[in-house]
Amino acid sequence: MRYSIDKSDNFTVFTLDEENLNSIIAPDLKSEFIILRNEGVKNLIFDLKNVKYVDSSGLSAILTANRLWKGYGYFVLTDIKHDPVKRLIEISRLDSILTITPEFNDAVKYIEDNVEELPSEEN
Repeated sequence: MRYSIDKSDNFTVFTLDEENLNSIIAPDLKSEFIILRNEGVKNLIFDLKNVKYVDSSGLSAILTANRLWKGYGYFVLTDIKHDPVKRLIEISRLDSILTITPEFNDAVKYIEDNVEELPSEEN
């Protein structure tokens, strides 16, 4: 699985550098999400700009990440550029469950606008 991770103060960006998010990629992706969560990543932006196809296993990996960050921080999908991916998310009604932004900068703004609302680890 090809991907890149870019960490900053308020968030980490996980960019999947694969065209297909399918049953071959999904198990490794879930593992990476678990590792990031266990490392203490509070907010994760999942950049899908390179992904042209997602199957049910890929959706399961995305939902796993959403569960991992629920109540802990923010998980945001962004840059869904390809219609088959958009349609699958809409058909499966995940657009009503997931936080999705059209562009990367929107995802950053969403996290920066909401990061103050997260419980502080210092308290």
